[in-house]
Amino acid sequence: MTSPIGGVPTVRQRIIAIDAPVGESGRREEALRKLVIAADREYEAGLSTGIAVGASLFTPGLPRPRQLKPMPLFGGDVLDPAQSHGDVLVQIGGRTSDRVRAATKRILMSIPGWRVRWQLDGHRPESREEHGKTLTRNPFHFTEGFGNPSSEREAAERALVRAGQGEPDWAVGGTYQVVRIVRLATELWDKDSVEEQEQIIGRRRDGRWLDGTPDGDEPNFAADPHGRLTPLDSHVRLAAPDRRNPPPIVRRSYSYDRGNGDRGLIFSCFQRDLAKGFEAVQKRLEGEAMAQYMLTTGGGYFFAPPPGDAWIGRAFHQ
Repeated sequence: MTSPIGGVPTVRQRIIAIDAPVGESGRREEALRKLVIAADREYEAGLSTGIAVGASLFTPGLPRPRQLKPMPLFGGDVLDPAQSHGDVLVQIGGRTSDRVRAATKRILMSIPGWRVRWQLDGHRPESREEHGKTLTRNPFHFTEGFGNPSSEREAAERALVRAGQGEPDWAVGGTYQVVRIVRLATELWDKDSVEEQEQIIGRRRDGRWLDGTPDGDEPNFAADPHGRLTPLDSHVRLAAPDRRNPPPIVRRSYSYDRGNGDRGLIFSCFQRDLAKGFEAVQKRLEGEAMAQYMLTTGGGYFFAPPPGDAWIGRAFHQ
């Protein structure tokens, strides 16, 4: 399978949350092994695959990652139970929708009796790599991905669980994954001028900084204490007040469009510590200027284990 932190983003991705049959907890280990084998086959065939587990998969007494829990509500969230949480999360990525759909069918056939709780297809418009970072254009017409690390080593440093963190032994080398289905009010957004949009985001559409900091450098927001150049309630400033010490997360996002005006982002991020990673950023973003254009309707907290299937026996046997 792909690295727990997601690997290089693909052009197309399907994300699927699955629930185990009720009352068959004793068969979870066997089913998970079959699922990992099926995902590995698709990876060997050239697709990107990933598996993560939710808190609901663990019965009391099992060594669950210490911060793994159902995703709580944050300010402005309206979570639809039919689009939230799940026992297992499967991600399948490739260059074409046809290949992703075919792989999805084969993977689900490996675990008969398990139920798809929710699923969603995503894509990355204008996906490309610049200076070691994978960039894409989001539904608000802005290029994103600049805040991610530029090397696999740095990504692992931010996101992978280490020994000595108080986590179960089987979780070392894995990572906490947060998924958020964020519906975007694109029609309302498009009524604003480009200049207004850039003030809300805190960057130009192409990623340049509002204060004139050169591309590739990080702005010093402390030199603009009153937000004259970069507004205090702009997205980038609240998300990372000190750009020289970025939040300890690795971000992955895909755009989605389900028709009838339901379009937005499948936001996903990886971190070794939920409280210091996603949750700290999310709390800072409460009250941001962009909040009126966004509504989080689903997703969940999951844990992506280290590659292979050795973790399964260690996680489900004391």
